[in-house]
Amino acid sequence: NWQEVMRDPSALAPAIRAHLEAENAYTEAALADTVELQAQLFAEMKGRIKEDDSSVPAPHGDWEYYSSYVTGGQYPRVCRQPRGGGQEQILLDGNREALGKAYWQLGSVAHSHDHKLLAYAVDDKGSELFTIRVRDLATGQDFEDAIPDTRGASVWARDGRTLFYVRLDDHHRPMFVYRHIVGTHVERDVLVYQEPDIGFYVGVGQTLSGKFIVIDAHDHQTSECRLIDADAPESAPRLVEARQPGHEYWVEHHRDRLIITTNSAGAEDFRICWAPLTAPEMANWQDLVPHKPGRLILDTVAFQENLVRLEREDGLPRIVIRALADATEHAIAFDEEAYSLGISPGYELDTRILRFTYSS
Repeated sequence: NWQEVMRDPSALAPAIRAHLEAENAYTEAALADTVELQAQLFAEMKGRIKEDDSSVPAPHGDWEYYSSYVTGGQYPRVCRQPRGGGQEQILLDGNREALGKAYWQLGSVAHSHDHKLLAYAVDDKGSELFTIRVRDLATGQDFEDAIPDTRGASVWARDGRTLFYVRLDDHHRPMFVYRHIVGTHVERDVLVYQEPDIGFYVGVGQTLSGKFIVIDAHDHQTSECRLIDADAPESAPRLVEARQPGHEYWVEHHRDRLIITTNSAGAEDFRICWAPLTAPEMANWQDLVPHKPGRLILDTVAFQENLVRLEREDGLPRIVIRALADATEHAIAFDEEAYSLGISPGYELDTRILRFTYSS
């Protein structure tokens, strides 16, 4: 009855619980002479961690959002401050939320476009079944909304009241995308997309422009994307290109066109194409960055004036910034034998600042 136990641990059969407890007791007895060493190792590892760490604030409109930790705390705090600095607001304190719970894990956190609401997901059973709740940031109080059995991620439409999320099936597979209206009961949520192939998983995200909700269905070598207009959240998802075995692609949005990164047409290491929003199917895909064998394109982000891609060639990564106005390019790379790079696009489309991560 594992499905039942994942939702209610007390439903575990007594004989199984007794066996697991006996195994734990045996382990403690067998390692009894290492208790002091365990404590020393734990203290050493903890001593190497900056306990009061925080992420770099990410600007969005009048605010900057970040997460932080306090010394002695185990869980993150979700915070914001006025853009450019000012009084910190703690939107959600994981240490407070986790009080009295044997297990607590924070999943995805998403603030609405108008900065009034916060959707956050929590697993308090260790089951990887996240319950999404919505908090009013003016009062700090949660709505009665409680959306169970989700994968954790949620995406806001632009109206500030519609939320999209992925729900798991009875076998723990992410198969359904639902639409929820804040302040309504979860039973009224609308099924937006159901994946018919149990070999595929479903995810939900959004373009950096905020214009489209993106539903992607994928396995390890095939993908398929659908778009929902974030200004019309009740509109039906629109298929970009039907799945074909071995074809992987993902999309970004730039003004009146889509930017598609794809391995179609023999582009084993991927190419970047564009297509008009009015006709996004593959027949209309035109090369923007042609395929180059041996140069693997790993990520693509479309800003207002620039297209940024993360690629790897000869084993080393680099970030290439392409001006969309004239197609000129420059790269971010390092003169080292080995290192890693990643793009951290943030929340804002119209910016000339790129944040990226580097690890030597």
